[in-house]
Amino acid sequence: MARGFRLSGWAGLCALFALASLLAWPLPSELLDWQPSKPWRAFSAAFVHLSTLHLLGNLAGCAVLAWLGRAARLPARCAMAWLLAWPLTQLALLLQPALLHFGGLSGVLHGGVAITVVELLLTRRGRERSIAALVGLGLALKLWLEQPLAEPVLRRVDGLDIAVVPFSHLAGAVAGALCALLLLTWQRWRA
Repeated sequence: MARGFRLSGWAGLCALFALASLLAWPLPSELLDWQPSKPWRAFSAAFVHLSTLHLLGNLAGCAVLAWLGRAARLPARCAMAWLLAWPLTQLALLLQPALLHFGGLSGVLHGGVAITVVELLLTRRGRERSIAALVGLGLALKLWLEQPLAEPVLRRVDGLDIAVVPFSHLAGAVAGALCALLLLTWQRWRA
């Protein structure tokens, strides 16, 4: 008898993020993008992409994180942490008053990486913990090089056809790490 395909919570979120991005793609960005005066768009802004390259890059990020989650056998707790980090990442943009519009999934994807790192560092041993430490170091280095707290808030990057908001990457990583720590601590406290 063939075994049925079972989608984990983590893979389901990756699929949700990718599908919602594809569904939002033909819509005018002004309908869904994040704006300081409309913070309730903290959910929808992640699915707004400002160019084809932007969309394809974030779809690739979803695929990589789905693979990473499967390889790491991430528990449902990690998917819940990512679900919580998603709007927190976008709401953190309120700390950047110069940012009038925002769209994209990259901050949320950085949150997914941070959650994976926290989970593997705190619950695994040996090779998995070493890999997590290297990925975490790479993430920290990337964020440091991007200088997310420097001005201007919107930055042009060679090779990209849109301006990026490095602060969103930092916000996602911090929100993801904090949510992962919170839920792991809560689970251990309950046990």
